[in-house]
Amino acid sequence: MTSVPAATTANKNSRPQTDLTVLRREQLSPHMVRIIAGGPGFAGYVNNDYVDRYVKIVFPQPGIDYPDPLDLWAIRESMPRSQWPFTRTYTVRWVDAAAQELAIDFVIHGDEGLAGPWAAAAKPGDRLTFTGQGGGYNPDPTAEWHLFAGDESALPAIGAAIESLPQDARGLAFLEVDSDADIQAIAAPAGVELRWLLRSGVPAGESELLVTAVREAEWPEGRVQVFAHGERGYMKGLRNVFYVQRGLERTQVSLSGYWAKGRVEDDFQAEKKLPIGKI
Repeated sequence: MTSVPAATTANKNSRPQTDLTVLRREQLSPHMVRIIAGGPGFAGYVNNDYVDRYVKIVFPQPGIDYPDPLDLWAIRESMPRSQWPFTRTYTVRWVDAAAQELAIDFVIHGDEGLAGPWAAAAKPGDRLTFTGQGGGYNPDPTAEWHLFAGDESALPAIGAAIESLPQDARGLAFLEVDSDADIQAIAAPAGVELRWLLRSGVPAGESELLVTAVREAEWPEGRVQVFAHGERGYMKGLRNVFYVQRGLERTQVSLSGYWAKGRVEDDFQAEKKLPIGKI
């Protein structure tokens, strides 16, 4: 883990803080856990209209004495950056306003990372604090078909996007996971085909399955809208497929690197702001 939390230009007005309580935890697969949270703090939660809505979850650094209740923006104004809590970006898988709860899915790889181990051990009553939301994608109702591509990190956003499609939608989804045990149920319209790509032990971020599958697939006729998110190297390969091989326009494509092999999020986010790090 980097020793310095990522810098930010956000503030309490652009990304207000929400404090929720963990209600339950669901094991979706060997490598993914769903945390459902709600409680009194849900009354202050402001949803947005994007299907790829995301939040930045706050993780206090161990060994540092923070004010209670924790106020991220006050901390950033009063404490040195080296002592700020870390944040990690996660998609909100679904929101149930009537039940006053929401779900966030976490990829789990043993004790690797910061958010995964927290989610694996989370129990009812634990605090879940985040800022946000962000987002920028919705399915285009004028698109003739939809293409989705991503690894495990993009499964929550892709799943939410697919389930938001009208029942007459057409599309292809290329979903890279480790094994059959990691395949999830996604309520896709009948015309959207889910193609699961199994790495079979190859580490995430080191496979060629996703880029190869999209490159070699027979695409349906008509104007496509693309949602491709996941590991940075995968996205660089897919950028070539979409813009060079297929000649798509920028307005047809939502393409983003969620993470980079060998980088924690603080370093990755800093790199993304440099010209060499942009996809």
